[in-house]
Amino acid sequence: MDSSELDYDLPPELIAQRPAERRDGSRLLVYDRASGAVRHRRFAELPEELGGELAVVNDTRVVPARIRLERPKGEVLLLEHEGDGVWLALARPTRRLKPGTRHGAVELLEHLGEGRWRVRLAGDPDEPAGGTVPLPPYITEPLADPARYQTVYARDAGSAAAPTAGLHFTSELLARLDVERVTLHVGLDTFRPLTALTVEQHELHGERYAVSPEAWARIAAAERVLAVGTTTVRVLETVASNSLLQGRTSLFVTPGFAFRRVDALLTNFHLPRSTLLALVMAFAGVEETRRLYELAVAERYRFYSFGDAMLIL
Repeated sequence: MDSSELDYDLPPELIAQRPAERRDGSRLLVYDRASGAVRHRRFAELPEELGGELAVVNDTRVVPARIRLERPKGEVLLLEHEGDGVWLALARPTRRLKPGTRHGAVELLEHLGEGRWRVRLAGDPDEPAGGTVPLPPYITEPLADPARYQTVYARDAGSAAAPTAGLHFTSELLARLDVERVTLHVGLDTFRPLTALTVEQHELHGERYAVSPEAWARIAAAERVLAVGTTTVRVLETVASNSLLQGRTSLFVTPGFAFRRVDALLTNFHLPRSTLLALVMAFAGVEETRRLYELAVAERYRFYSFGDAMLIL
């Protein structure tokens, strides 16, 4: 599949710069694969669109992963905690940084190439000193409340970005659903754009996941499973294929993928040339996804992390 097939036109004003006033006040585009029907709802109406599915969420918690550097001017973006305060990170300006130097709470240990570093943090690794919410670069407005870049069910700290499909849930809405939890710590791979000419040439380095035996027993036995977000899809389909309840997954879901455990998908609207859009196309169909995205643009849905959601049944 040529990577250009993941392109689409998006007016810049449809990139959401702030969350909806209420989490569940965002819009919800519903697509029924069996009938081809499309419905325009509010996220608060999600339970009315479901038929008893077990909703599986990714309960990872975002750490304040962006740390500013003063000399030289730059930043460190934490990607993955390796233990004992050591993190994999992106750092810039890489050419002016040297292993063995300390910048505030950050000690640069080793340059791994392509701007990737191994660093050590002083203090609490889950709350890095001087760290701020690592908002994506397409969000240019400051976030008034950092809690809005966490899901209400976030529990296990370790992500460099939020599993954004879950940002729409309130505790009250969650209580109306049958819910199970898995964990995937979101790193660079989830959001790194495709730069290869074909989708098949893109390589994922992998992200850590974990599922409790009790959770997997419920998931495996469920009649229908709703995956909340693309990261949840990757966990469920990884375990369904290898039976390992924890480890690293480099699963890259592309059109033609045979889904084993995901029956419905709740997701946001994703960037062009992203692995996330490739996954949605794998689940809904390539041409169907293009049509849905064109409709979402025409209907002025809000896109990306703080945007609206889509339910694919």
